[in-house]
Amino acid sequence: MQRAADEGRFAENIVHFGRVLRRAGLKIGPGAIRDAIDSVDAIGVGSRDEFRTALFCNFVKRHEDKAVFDEAFDIFWRVRDFEGKLIQMLSRMTPDIGAKDKPKAAASRVSEALQSERPRREEERNEVEVDARFSVSKSEVLRKLDFAQMSAAELAEARRQLGRIVLPMDTVSTRRFEPASRQGRVDARATLRSAMRTGGDLILPKWRRRREIHPPLVIIADISGSMSHYTRIFLHFMHVLTESRRRVHTFLFGTRLTNVTRAMRHRDPDEAIAICSDTVKDWSGGTQIGDTLATFNRLWARRVLAQGAVVLLITDGLERDDTEMLARETDRLHRSCRRLVWLNPLLRFDGFEARARGVRAMLPHVDELRAVHNLEAIGDLARALGSGRSQDADPRRFL
Repeated sequence: MQRAADEGRFAENIVHFGRVLRRAGLKIGPGAIRDAIDSVDAIGVGSRDEFRTALFCNFVKRHEDKAVFDEAFDIFWRVRDFEGKLIQMLSRMTPDIGAKDKPKAAASRVSEALQSERPRREEERNEVEVDARFSVSKSEVLRKLDFAQMSAAELAEARRQLGRIVLPMDTVSTRRFEPASRQGRVDARATLRSAMRTGGDLILPKWRRRREIHPPLVIIADISGSMSHYTRIFLHFMHVLTESRRRVHTFLFGTRLTNVTRAMRHRDPDEAIAICSDTVKDWSGGTQIGDTLATFNRLWARRVLAQGAVVLLITDGLERDDTEMLARETDRLHRSCRRLVWLNPLLRFDGFEARARGVRAMLPHVDELRAVHNLEAIGDLARALGSGRSQDADPRRFL
């Protein structure tokens, strides 16, 4: 079999492909590109599947990078109609195909990477000056842009803005008391102890009040295939919550439940997410929401749902198994916590209706239903964590 390096410009094309993936957000260095060339050199140019596997093993190191690699490979190494597909990907004017069509997570990032790799003609290099004084600011556009449609640079900026979110510290009253300087409830014991120091000549009343603490925050996030567009940015948001509050417990689930609380406590967000990626075995697979909630209620509810805990349940609610068990376990979770907030990225679609059986089974048992598909929605959630229930997030409007 003839070596791949001798067939045309295969090595050069692999280098260009590696640069495209790097611009799309994958962590690829010169060593990985060299290893990919050596791998293709060893197996030769034969089966397309073998060639794809060789590149995949050298370039993809994280679960969330698989969608980007698949999209880029299908376009870059397409045999026929490459120009047509490239033009379609680079086009910013896409037809309206309906509000319920899900945007592809990797399409924007790959198109931007291919556009920067594509040689520009002389007439395209002329700069065009545009008066943007009356246009919408870039920050405002980014806040309203869906995470699934962001490019690699926009995702990086979104992660930086998430790190600057200031969360209000809500508190709850406990049954225990602490000394108070202002008048309130008289502390008889403290008053008598103070009077004994002067032999009873001077009796000054001492006061006490109920101790207020920050309630625990429990996050149960879906990382199945249908949620893969948002998984990584959600993990960055969870890391921000873990840094901002003392008692935050994080669980990830697909077909099984995994406690990643300790991993999320690392100060570096990239390191924390990398540890989570290595810990979770069912990343971007199927989902079993009912079984997962049953496991949480049985093994973890009594450990973490104390002192007025607030639960953030992040899932699209697309359950295909027993919806009766899903409704039962969601109700049990609701009765075990002070507040159950369901974050559903499907609310990004205008005219969202609760037609799925899993969604209808969960709706009666949650306190709030919120969107969580862009920075604006996450900002609204951050403000809502420090206040009470709001009418705009009432799940009963969908029943």
